[in-house]
Amino acid sequence: MAEQSRKILFSREKIATEIKRLGEEITRDYGDEEIILVGVLKGSFLFIADLIREIKSPSVVDFVRLASYGSGTQTSGIIEFRKGLEMSIRDRHVIVVEDIVDSGYTLECLYNKFLLQEPRSLKICTLIDKRARREVEIEADYIGISMDDGFIIGYGLDHDEKYRNLPDIYLVEES
Repeated sequence: MAEQSRKILFSREKIATEIKRLGEEITRDYGDEEIILVGVLKGSFLFIADLIREIKSPSVVDFVRLASYGSGTQTSGIIEFRKGLEMSIRDRHVIVVEDIVDSGYTLECLYNKFLLQEPRSLKICTLIDKRARREVEIEADYIGISMDDGFIIGYGLDHDEKYRNLPDIYLVEES
């Protein structure tokens, strides 16, 4: 992917502002009640690290890892669980933290799996909500930035495992 084929879509300053707002909203909603933030690896690792520092409510973190993309830019629709929870979520407030909600397949699968574990509450927080590509009925409770369509990289978002380290989010322009 050549340097000329991408442009900044969301700056690191815009990302930080939205994460601060999300942290304030979550803190307001949960107060002194403990939350378990469940990051969806690999893409959410930067987002969850910045988000938890903005949440004032008592918080713990766990991670799951699912795969649905492979090396393409389109979802395969097949969800593979590669790492499960290490903590119980039964009777706990759970917020699933995603980098991006795109087709919604991965998140819907995870959400339904978590409901079976009987959390006290289950909500979804996403940095990027990409509405145009949604193929299932799933909505995030906390949304950082909404966008229509386009393939993006940076701030944890990758293309073939590359570009996660970029501090801004870039739109990849088709050549």
